[in-house]
Amino acid sequence: MEDNVDFQRVSSYHTSMNIVTVNALDDKGLRPYQTLRRPLEHEQEGIFVAEGEKVVRRLLASSLAVRSVLLTPEWLETYRPVLEAARADVVVYVAAKPLLESIVGFHLHQGIMAVAMIPRPSTLQEALARARRPRLFVAVDGLTNAENLGVLVRNCAAFGVDALIVGETSSSPYLRRAVRNSMGTVFNLPVVHVNNLVETLNILREAHGVRVLAAHPHTEHRTLPGTALKNDCCIVFGSEGEGIASHVLAACDELFAIPMSGGVDSLNVASANAVVLYEVSRQRGGNVQEDAGDDNA
Repeated sequence: MEDNVDFQRVSSYHTSMNIVTVNALDDKGLRPYQTLRRPLEHEQEGIFVAEGEKVVRRLLASSLAVRSVLLTPEWLETYRPVLEAARADVVVYVAAKPLLESIVGFHLHQGIMAVAMIPRPSTLQEALARARRPRLFVAVDGLTNAENLGVLVRNCAAFGVDALIVGETSSSPYLRRAVRNSMGTVFNLPVVHVNNLVETLNILREAHGVRVLAAHPHTEHRTLPGTALKNDCCIVFGSEGEGIASHVLAACDELFAIPMSGGVDSLNVASANAVVLYEVSRQRGGNVQEDAGDDNA
């Protein structure tokens, strides 16, 4: 450890807490926080960053492997009981807010972040085995906007989606902005990454009897209220700019659109996702969870 970084061990009944008081930027453990604008490096290293009080709290309460936490002295006092209950190998870096912001390279609304390991993705078979009947899956094609992907994840958690299927042209829901906008709900949502979305949709349909539906704003064949959603289904969403690719649309059993007026032809994908999932919940007569959407980032 460098001379300009103090190391302190604080013992507790349950475990020990490793506290590193940061006075400079040269501790190698801080590197993940200094490379926040280079998400590809994080993905290659198999790590992700959680940002914000509620997100970090949910991360620490999850089963995911946490490497470190970076926070201000004020947050340390608030989080001390939570951190003392965490595993002993979690390093807690403490820095004054101006220094913390110089480490990450931008202004932080809240002075707390954490680094954890990206969990092993679920397999399709695991997702099918865990799913409740009637099963509900969401698939994304070409969705690369991290903020929209994070909100979509939060919607999926709120409306009881059994798993999120991420196609080969979509971004990871463990990008920092996606994790932040999901409010940490991604930690408990099974995520299936696939190399061939069309092939996966065909497997769902042909081997498991799951109807594959596409939320497609430019169809005139059927609208959302007239679409049957009570039985096993997988609903595919695309990006705002390009929508769902034509070959993926061809692999769907049915296309539907959300009826709109006033010259608006489409919604933001996260908004459309929420509308569709609410309609699924309504048709199935289920109770919408009230604890997944009551937080503010």
